Amino acid sequence: MNARRARWIALAVTVAAAIALVGWRHYASRESTDDAQIDGHIVPVSPRVGGTVQAVNVKDNQLVETGSVLIVLDPKDFQVAFERARADLAEAEAAALAAHTNVPLTSTSAASQVSAAQSDVGTAQARVRSAEARLLEAQAKAKKADQDLVRMKTLLAKDEVSQQEYDGAAVTSESARAALEAAQAAVREAEEGGRAATAHLAEAQTGPQQVGIMRARAASAEARVLQARAAVARAQLDLDYATVKAPARGIVSKKMVEVGQVVQPGQPLLAVVPSEEIWVTANFKESQLRRIRPGQRAVVAVDAYGGRSWEGRVDSIAPATGARFSLLPPENATGNYVKVVQRVPVKIVFDQAQDPEHPLRPGMSVVPTVFVK
Repeated sequence: MNARRARWIALAVTVAAAIALVGWRHYASRESTDDAQIDGHIVPVSPRVGGTVQAVNVKDNQLVETGSVLIVLDPKDFQVAFERARADLAEAEAAALAAHTNVPLTSTSAASQVSAAQSDVGTAQARVRSAEARLLEAQAKAKKADQDLVRMKTLLAKDEVSQQEYDGAAVTSESARAALEAAQAAVREAEEGGRAATAHLAEAQTGPQQVGIMRARAASAEARVLQARAAVARAQLDLDYATVKAPARGIVSKKMVEVGQVVQPGQPLLAVVPSEEIWVTANFKESQLRRIRPGQRAVVAVDAYGGRSWEGRVDSIAPATGARFSLLPPENATGNYVKVVQRVPVKIVFDQAQDPEHPLRPGMSVVPTVFVK
């Protein structure tokens, strides 16, 4: 009886040891945590321009494709701004064309003006020389007429000439003096003309500077054309931004916009959650990371579907603990420090695509198990 009892005890110990060994080998080859959830991208949708909402083409939980029109703002103000920018561009292009046309015209005109002014200076100098020659002739005639008048006066006193001859000599003397004064005036006029011609030549010789000024004006007009083109491009962008489109394929969520609402640039209107780009963020204890490596196989059990499992693999391990990324990281340099086991986020990606009958959503609780052996 005692021998039989000993055999049963030995059998029970053996079975218990076997079960313990199997359990140990089972759990020693994997790491698991219930501090995990599904994550995904949440794309906020905000307008690039402000305005009044004219139409809202989506509703909450609706699937939209990339580029689908979600919201339309009243485009009238943007259309007016675009048309004005186009008109300003046309005006700037016309001014630039005129400025460029004036450059060769000014260059040609400057050259011809210099030639004409040089010719005028030569003509004026010739007139001065001619007037000076006539002045010398008039001076000689006036001197001879004065001398003749003096002799006539002496001869008249001796009654050797008649009064008529003396009067003729007096008239000739007066005429010679008048001619002298006219010659002097002609010299002054010719000299004034020479100075005017010289001044005109100096003005004409500034032609290269005028050409430079015209070229600078043409460059400035071209710069205004570039500015006007940039304004047109900006107005076109604003007009395009009045139509808010879906940045990605996904499901609409957190819709906070209605028709007639006045929105501002950057104001959150709704969010698009891409349904395909999801992963698991598992917060493993720091003591569990010793054997976890990227690429290891993982099984993810989803609470929402009664523990239904999805296959996956470890993608990466965060460079710091979750506490380091919190808004108020804990400060352990205090006298009442209590050691707390930290958790490190581990990213696990799924091997298969979404199951339409069992869709996974960001925020769902899951229990991932990583096979470390």
